[in-house]
Amino acid sequence: MSSKYIIRRAPETFEPRGDWEGRIWRDVQPLDICHYMGQKPEHKPKTQAKVLYDEGSIYVIFRVEDRFVRAVAMNHLDAVWEDSCVEFFFTPGSDVSKGYFNIETNCGGTMLFRWNDAGGVPTHLSDDERAGLRIYHSEPKIVEPEKQAPTVWLVEYRFTIDILEKYCSVVRPASGVVWRSNFYKCGDKTSRPHWLTWSVVDWPTPNFHLPQFFGVLEFI
Repeated sequence: MSSKYIIRRAPETFEPRGDWEGRIWRDVQPLDICHYMGQKPEHKPKTQAKVLYDEGSIYVIFRVEDRFVRAVAMNHLDAVWEDSCVEFFFTPGSDVSKGYFNIETNCGGTMLFRWNDAGGVPTHLSDDERAGLRIYHSEPKIVEPEKQAPTVWLVEYRFTIDILEKYCSVVRPASGVVWRSNFYKCGDKTSRPHWLTWSVVDWPTPNFHLPQFFGVLEFI
């Protein structure tokens, strides 16, 4: 059975600050990114996310209790998934066959944001479009050599619905609207690689690009 998460309306428009327990976020129920793909990982960081929305934007915050933290990707098209990375994949509606967006962000705030159409062909957001995003990250842009000590890190961002509508038909968030989604944590080239998911992905090897396993996001 697919996972389900309820997204509440934000009390106001706000900028990302990493305030996991602050006034805006403290009463928002987190989701747990706790299922794994592939072999059981030696390192399984506790990873949670929270989501809010308003008429024009989606807000996402991740909190990771980690070790073996690394970030070397610096640019939009770099391999952020090889670093200590959190990911949000979603279809802005209920029909996953129409395509999906993936937002992949390493602990240093380097982000990959792209649209994958119904045929699986990816289109990366332009530099101008990404310039309109707001993002907070608690770690420096480059974390190298890898941190070995226990580390709690956060990534938070806000993006506008208008950006999505340049690529596909969007069912705009409102009470009763359903989107499909999955959330991930990975670190392909850290010293302790792992592939964690929110909604269970029934696949023999790690692969996050399987929208048929997306869970449900319900806006209220």
